[in-house]
Amino acid sequence: MKKHILIITSVLLAALPVAAQNNTKGYYKDVLLDGGIALSSKSFIPSTTYLDLSTQFFLSAKGTKDDPYTREDTLLQQSIFTGNEHDENGYLLYPDGAPRFRVLYVNGGSSFAHGKSVGEEGRENIRRFILAGGSYVGTCAGSALSSKGVLWDNGYRQEESYFAIWPGVIRRSELSRTYTGMNIPRRSPLLKYFDFGKDLHLDSLYHNLGNHAYKGLDFPSGTEILATYETDTLHIKRAIAGEPSIWAYKPYQNSGREVMCGSHPESIAYGERLHLMSAMLLYAMDGNGYQTIKGELANKEERVMDRSTHDLDPAFTKIGDKQYHHFLVKVPKKTKTLRITLKPVCNQADSTAKEPDLYLFARRGKFAYKGESDAQDLSKGIGKVIVIDRPKAGNWYVSVFCDTTVETQETRYGTVYTGNLEVLNGVPYTVLVEY
Repeated sequence: MKKHILIITSVLLAALPVAAQNNTKGYYKDVLLDGGIALSSKSFIPSTTYLDLSTQFFLSAKGTKDDPYTREDTLLQQSIFTGNEHDENGYLLYPDGAPRFRVLYVNGGSSFAHGKSVGEEGRENIRRFILAGGSYVGTCAGSALSSKGVLWDNGYRQEESYFAIWPGVIRRSELSRTYTGMNIPRRSPLLKYFDFGKDLHLDSLYHNLGNHAYKGLDFPSGTEILATYETDTLHIKRAIAGEPSIWAYKPYQNSGREVMCGSHPESIAYGERLHLMSAMLLYAMDGNGYQTIKGELANKEERVMDRSTHDLDPAFTKIGDKQYHHFLVKVPKKTKTLRITLKPVCNQADSTAKEPDLYLFARRGKFAYKGESDAQDLSKGIGKVIVIDRPKAGNWYVSVFCDTTVETQETRYGTVYTGNLEVLNGVPYTVLVEY
């Protein structure tokens, strides 16, 4: 099995404050819903509609006698997490290793079976997704999968099939098919989005063999407790009162944020429980990593962006669908003309194919985006030229955007890609500045 170790590096050059303001742009879609092998089959969750988020979903068969798993389940799940001949990275990652979705949401179900079915390469791609700035939300099984293992009654067991993106331990509640309440701490970040009736309490969250973050063993520094289970009224043998029911973790400043919940708020379409799931998604997305620059464009030195994922050179790798590549240009004083040229790479394999549409932008002092630039060229194809007379001296940002994307088709297995599949492995181009 192939295995790629992506080195996610970028030059920041004091761009972080700008990037932080613009971390909602440059993604294919907002949320990828994982309802894959051994997970609950949900083609949507009400909170994404409530927040007007763009989504894509994957569903597998139920794994029952009447609806058994097939080879198609396995192949599609592999395409999503590990890729195929048209898509070296899978759905989650762009060719340069940047996150293609803002959030991966993982449903409830069987954490053990799903983790095994994803495979080691798929689990590694999920880790890369987080480290590169993509965020994660998991409920029930999805929260368990985020951990490194489980504390059982007879001791701790590390789970090799878990993602280990939160390096802590969960403990199962052993409560099945019942409901739990939650309390929200006064300093919980969830309160930035909703007040939850101002009583800091939620009732009747469905709970089926869920879990909580376990504080007594290897509790990771930096873990935020966003909610706890309410005072125990069920008189259960293993009390969960006060234990973390929702928690969050951000491994590094420029990684994504993970938000986990041991119960099931995701299916409710009204009231405080809808607000709870919505707040979890919002907090995860507010924790996306910053967009960064590929490097500095030197005067009259053409930069060729033609590398592929397996070349392990993200600073010179091709651009993906709906992705931005950002560059810095240091314009000296008394510059008469700044000329920026975007061109296709001459040795493209199929010269008869229709050129993808790449857009070109320039902006002084801030990252450039469509609708947020001092100059732009939105013409069809790849070739573009922007000329700026008497530009002010200082830092200018040049951005390239790939407007061409895949076509989609909805099936019983969720969203599959058709048409324009070549953009999944990236579009090569060259960019040149002259002043």
